[in-house]
Amino acid sequence: MTIKIRKLTPALAEDYVHFFDTTPHDDTVDEHKCYCVCWCNDDWEGKDFSTAASRRKYALQYVKNNNIQGYLAYSGDTIIGWCNTNTKSDCLKCASWQRFMDYVPLEESDTEVKVKSIFCFVIAPEMKRKGIATLLVERVCKDAIQDGFDFVEAYPYKESSYQSSDFGGHYDMYKKIGFYISSESEKGLVMRKPLK
Repeated sequence: MTIKIRKLTPALAEDYVHFFDTTPHDDTVDEHKCYCVCWCNDDWEGKDFSTAASRRKYALQYVKNNNIQGYLAYSGDTIIGWCNTNTKSDCLKCASWQRFMDYVPLEESDTEVKVKSIFCFVIAPEMKRKGIATLLVERVCKDAIQDGFDFVEAYPYKESSYQSSDFGGHYDMYKKIGFYISSESEKGLVMRKPLK
């Protein structure tokens, strides 16, 4: 099977939402269909993400406006995986950062350290454990080097959590491809890969 990794662009907005329309991304709560709108570079204040229909509408708008960024994995014409990744400092006002990420250290504002964050994955159920997430992370790192980032940062959970899909990725995967633990708390790990 040939897998192609494509950077999310406005032209792929319909492909993107169709993937979320048709792909379960949590083993027990499929009706949530997040469309990944809570991880983006837009302020969540005043937004209504309470229904799948509203999240889908925001997703189309966000992809077209470059608020949601990341990579899609294709097998032929079919999307089989998604990785949400964006500039860390641009996403501090998004809903999921505000709700879940208080344990993650922030860079000092007077430094020029650029960090690309990997926020989550959705892999089609039949494609899990086939290396798709690893291919996505490798592409994130390759492009981050070209874009002048200093680190790629990820936030895997230490153990099974309230999310059955473990959307943050797995510690072992990150470790295998050169990430190290830069901080640790009861809530989770912060792992980094230096790019320079």
